[in-house]
This record gives sequence, structure tokens and C-alpha cells, in this order.
Amino acid sequence: MSARSAVYVYCLVERATRPALTRVAAGLAGASALESIEIAAGLWAVTSLVPRRIYDTEPLADRLKDINWVADAGVAHEAVVERVVRLSGATVVPMKLFTLFTSPERARADLQARVQDIRAVVDRIRGCQEWGIRIAPPVPRPVASGRRPTSGTAFLTAKKRTRDQAQAHVRAAVTAAESTYASLARLSREAERREAPREAATPPLLDATFLVKATGAAKFRAAVRRAAVACRAAGATLQLTGPWPAYSFVQPRS
Repeated sequence: MSARSAVYVYCLVERATRPALTRVAAGLAGASALESIEIAAGLWAVTSLVPRRIYDTEPLADRLKDINWVADAGVAHEAVVERVVRLSGATVVPMKLFTLFTSPERARADLQARVQDIRAVVDRIRGCQEWGIRIAPPVPRPVASGRRPTSGTAFLTAKKRTRDQAQAHVRAAVTAAESTYASLARLSREAERREAPREAATPPLLDATFLVKATGAAKFRAAVRRAAVACRAAGATLQLTGPWPAYSFVQPRS
């Protein structure tokens, strides 16, 4: 390894034998071919060497200001993780974007110091996939045109009726979203809600991730289809994403 290179870690893999990486997607821009570092018995880190002129602390800090560059790096990172997930007999713990070490020895030492937590995460996600659900609130319905109120009282009555209808639509959508979360959580090993960004103009009624056994994916998706019908009837829109590697469930429990 050259002093001009750093070690980039894409993911950790529990597998009986060393993962074969020759057919895995290429890694980050400027990276070498993928390699695996043995951390413990049956536990491997999928890595590549990357040039420090791009990924050392100072140049990386500058590049992080370029949203498009970061997005491209994220896509390349995810492509490696998703391909490793497909390896037979593999349980994969995705690492955060830009997990870097100065040498293979430093990478191995750091990960070995955390091997107990890593094993616990592997046990938590083994045989599972991550699915995402996002439910958008109803779009305000236009007020139906009709006879113009002939008095102030009639105008206020019509205005109140419109407001009450809008509130009823929102309550129905909230109820549908809560029911969706409860029903899907029952089919999942774990479920987590995600907070909407404070700057969100129209926050979703539900933004959640679900850790689902791969063997139960068909049942989970059937429940999602039923929930989508209920949400649509309430004026809300349900979006399903996945399956993904279990990014949301790889932090050790506190």
C-alpha cells in the first residue's frame, strides 16, 4: 500500500468463506479493485484503496461542498453494497459513506475493537431487508363553485363547512397513516419512524423504515397494497421503496 492511498470500507460481511468480489460493481472514483480484509472468523470488511489527494481530510472537506460529487459517490458506494448483499450466504452491514482509514492495519484494529457490537448487529439484521414507506398528506381540494352566499351568515356558514371538510380529510388521512404503520410494524422484525426535516414545507404523514424477513416480503408487500388503497380513499398517497440493505438498523442498540 502506498502512502498516497487510504483504505475505504464499503461494508462488513458475515459469511462462511471469504466473499468473492470479482463481479461486484466498481467502487468510488479513483478507487482500486475491491478487496476483503478478515476482521474475525467469518467476518470480512469489503474495501478498496483510494487516493488521498481526493479522500484525505482537507480535499474531502472541499469536495463535500459539491452536491453532485457527493451524490455520485453515494451511488457508487450503494452499488457495491447492493451487489455484496446478493452473494450467497452473506449478511451485510453497510458502512457510512466515506468510512476511511489510513491503512489496512488501522482498519482491522478499529473494527476488531468493535467486533462484539458488529456481531450483535449481524444477528439483528440476518435474513432481513429494509423497506421504506412514505405517506404524503391529502392535496387540498378546490372549493366547489356554486351559488354565491346571499348574506354574511351564509358566507360564514359556507366557509366553516369548507374548513370542516378539509379537517375531516386530514383526520381520515392521519388515521390511515397510523393504521398503516401499526399493521406493517406487526409484520416486521423492527420498525422506525423518521422525523421530517424542520424546513419541510409539507411534511409527510408517515416516513418510516421496516426491517422485514426476506421470507416474509411477499406478505409485507400485500399488506402495503391494502394500505395504499385505504390511504388513497382518505386522499393520501403511499409510496413504497426497497428492498434495501438494512442501513437504518445497523447502529448498535443503546
